[in-house]
Amino acid sequence: MKKEEVEKLLHDKVAGGSHVSPVLPEGVKNYLIDIDGTITDDIPNEEPERMATCKPFPDALKTLNKWYDQGHIICFFTSRTEEHREVTETWLKKYKFKYHSLLMGKPRGGNYHWVDNHLVKATRYKGKFTDMVEKEEIIEVFKE
Repeated sequence: MKKEEVEKLLHDKVAGGSHVSPVLPEGVKNYLIDIDGTITDDIPNEEPERMATCKPFPDALKTLNKWYDQGHIICFFTSRTEEHREVTETWLKKYKFKYHSLLMGKPRGGNYHWVDNHLVKATRYKGKFTDMVEKEEIIEVFKE
């Protein structure tokens, strides 16, 4: 799904008087992708000079751009702060990452437990981007 199509979908929901979160079409995923340590070297906010010179992981660039071209939503969700937005956007553009949005200020420290009213799936990055496969795991959920 192209950026313009996502914006139109959101606009149409609001213009139609809807006040609920939009639901993406069947099969379209809304990927939230970390940057540091996931698509490039793990660069702490305290070393911003490295943000402009690091190289992307080739498998991350290839896989994310493929997902974008397949119609999925790509949102980079990073612990970098707003002061790092310009260098981050310049870097993403330099390496030709295709994406829909960039969210700054993700909490630092990991061990995330996301609570949401929408279905959330999480995949821990372990050093290589590939196509996704289905796998059953034990997860924590709210008691009925």
